[in-house]
Amino acid sequence: MPTALVTGVAGFIGSNLAAKLLDRGYVVRGLDNLETGRELNLDRFNDNSDFEFVEGDIRDRELLRDLTDGVDYLFHQAAVSSVPRSVEDPVSSTDINCTGTAAVLDAARHAGVDSVVVASSAAVYGSSEVLPKVETMAECPESPYALSKYYTEKLALQFSELYEINTIALRYFNIFGPYQNPNGDYAAVIPKFIDLMLDNTRPVIYGDGEQSRDFTYIDNAIQANILAAEEDATGEVINVACGERISIDELVSYINEELEADIEPRYEPSRPGDIPHSCADISKAKNVLGYEPDVGFREGLRRSIEHYKT
Repeated sequence: MPTALVTGVAGFIGSNLAAKLLDRGYVVRGLDNLETGRELNLDRFNDNSDFEFVEGDIRDRELLRDLTDGVDYLFHQAAVSSVPRSVEDPVSSTDINCTGTAAVLDAARHAGVDSVVVASSAAVYGSSEVLPKVETMAECPESPYALSKYYTEKLALQFSELYEINTIALRYFNIFGPYQNPNGDYAAVIPKFIDLMLDNTRPVIYGDGEQSRDFTYIDNAIQANILAAEEDATGEVINVACGERISIDELVSYINEELEADIEPRYEPSRPGDIPHSCADISKAKNVLGYEPDVGFREGLRRSIEHYKT
């Protein structure tokens, strides 16, 4: 059985990825410092002998040496993943995302890990009005978070050139779905809005509501990660999305439809670092990985609402 290490395993994407890998017959090691990850996301693995969880920091090089020993595939999901938080605290965001990534990649190459998949972000494209976003476009990171993700993917690709290790960077476009934390100042928009509207509370939209995102259900992101690890795509940066735009006003409207409600949002000024529009060209993911988004936005939204209801 192949062995995988998932950093950030108690987070939203990391825990869902671990679940899918276990279903596929992997032995999974998980690392998380539980700063933003949640132990309750790991409860479903309590009785699975093929899963091992270690609480620790990705900057702990000695710990990484132990965890990467015997690992075939490494999925690097750990990060400070909030634009507003990175604007408020650029030092810790940069330290965790950049120094942490360097430590993870270095441990992987010394351990002889076959493939490393790192999580990047659509934020590296910046606020250019050109849509859809294609991997050949010039990057323009406009927040410390975006800049750290730009560094993450560049360093990963450099490792594939300097050392005998396969690396690939996936640029996520607004991943959403079950086990995503709806609480806190930095919660992602979909779980936060669902949670509020289930409680009949008006959600806050920062901006005019016309800003749009390429919302991508978690199952599609998991598919891309596994394909990236198992296929020969080293040294590539690839968009992971659905290739369609949904405005924040439309998001509220669709949640209202699913809940059979009529809750009006409140509007406040845009936040620093927020990008007006985002939509991906996913041709490269299809051609290089054989990726096809299996779950569309509306179906993903329905599944997410059912999850948060329970």
